[in-house]
Amino acid sequence: MQKRTAIVANAQGIHCRPSALIVKEFLGYDGTIRIKNARGEECDVTSVLQILSLELTQGAKVEIEVSGADEEKTADRLVELFETHFDFPPIA
Repeated sequence: MQKRTAIVANAQGIHCRPSALIVKEFLGYDGTIRIKNARGEECDVTSVLQILSLELTQGAKVEIEVSGADEEKTADRLVELFETHFDFPPIA
């Protein structure tokens, strides 16, 4: 099992578009990916609605747990996604 922490960078938080990109990226992953917000609420990354329910705003801390195939690479990629500015163009 790999554990990571990420800080949400997107100015608008993790809304529908970033959530959909995260779900799409890991759809069919052979293992388990769980994320948890600072309040201790958690979900897996297979549902946009579950991710949205965590209410991840800019600056929010996200705890990530990955187990399964290529778990280190998968955990690193998930951190990268949470720390991406998804705004087009980015908001200063």
